[in-house]
Amino acid sequence: MQQPLIDNARTFGQRPEEFAGHAAGQSPEVLFITCSDSRVVPALITGARPGQLFELRTAGNIVPPYAGERPSGETATIEYAVTVLGVTDIVVCGHSHCGAVGALVRGDDLTAVPAVRDWLAHAADEPKPCDTTDPTVAEAVQHHVLAQLLRLRSYPCVEQRLADGRLRVHGWYYEVHTGLVRQHSADTDAFETL
Repeated sequence: MQQPLIDNARTFGQRPEEFAGHAAGQSPEVLFITCSDSRVVPALITGARPGQLFELRTAGNIVPPYAGERPSGETATIEYAVTVLGVTDIVVCGHSHCGAVGALVRGDDLTAVPAVRDWLAHAADEPKPCDTTDPTVAEAVQHHVLAQLLRLRSYPCVEQRLADGRLRVHGWYYEVHTGLVRQHSADTDAFETL
């Protein structure tokens, strides 16, 4: 492990007064669903402090199908955030240069990584064909984000909270190479700069 990471971890706990209030519990307003990619850091993108975001990170920011009889960690996280924590907003954030979406649109052979291959089968629908030579895979990622939002809306807890107006869902696209964030606009059916 890199020494600067270790050094920071050693000194991090030497400021207990900064963290004492966190023992009382959490009340985040936002569930932030994004990719596990190390270049995507929700707190950095949003400026959130500890306790403000409830995060769900999955390869390719995939929201798996709701299966109440066989719940997954992802399903449990979404249900807990909505039902117990009462988040008022959910963001599904895809990003440029996404390896998962890129693999899907290129039809990469994932035989060597069967767990990844099987996880990507949960992608809701195939990202629409795009320029496979574009390293950002922007169009495919944005389509993928919208597919995950549709999947998310099918979760009973999400569907109920959307119906009674206690929840809003948002689709974001983050450019790892510029830091720019775009949000999907229902009015224009396009991703526009925040």
